[in-house]
Amino acid sequence: MSTDSIKDIIAKECQAIMAIPVGNEYQKAVDLIIEQVHKRKGKLITSGMGKAGQIAMNIATTFSSTGTPAVFLHPSEAQHGDLGIIQQNDLLLVVSNSGKTREILELLDLCKVLAPAIHTISLTGNGISSVAKRTEICITTGNPAEVCPFGLTPTTSTTVMNVIGDILVVETMKQIGFTVEEYNKRHHGGYLGKRSLSLLGDNNSDK
Repeated sequence: MSTDSIKDIIAKECQAIMAIPVGNEYQKAVDLIIEQVHKRKGKLITSGMGKAGQIAMNIATTFSSTGTPAVFLHPSEAQHGDLGIIQQNDLLLVVSNSGKTREILELLDLCKVLAPAIHTISLTGNGISSVAKRTEICITTGNPAEVCPFGLTPTTSTTVMNVIGDILVVETMKQIGFTVEEYNKRHHGGYLGKRSLSLLGDNNSDK
């Protein structure tokens, strides 16, 4: 392993991030999240299989810690009763790099049976895929080549998905006016809890 090899991997991942397509689908997604979760008092439900599922789980936990209630729903477990977590005004965000994941397609169909009015967002590498076509809003990754030597292992694709998740979280935080006080109420333990308390102290000392 050489430093040149490491730098090459970093460069390729950076290039993939900078190549993420950016359009009005981001604003539409954030507007929908605010409408369904913050105005209509539903929650954001994320889902994905395998590595994409781990990204979906991370998106859900990050949203929850920043003022937007969200949960992860495993698409396979959904078929064994967990689908019952869906309530009125909930919103579904599915993650699938290929846009062809069988479990996600089945989940979308099942959700429409249980909650026909449910709104849907997809995060995928294939903007003309079956998953993309079955959701109202589709956010695409740009379908970057994986840095894996075989071009198979989810590496660059998951990096880009994480960045897109961060964009949705941060832009939602801005639009709902999320504060350090509210952050501390949800995350008062560990280093981040101490850091948020210190920020609160700094803010109070300025008054």
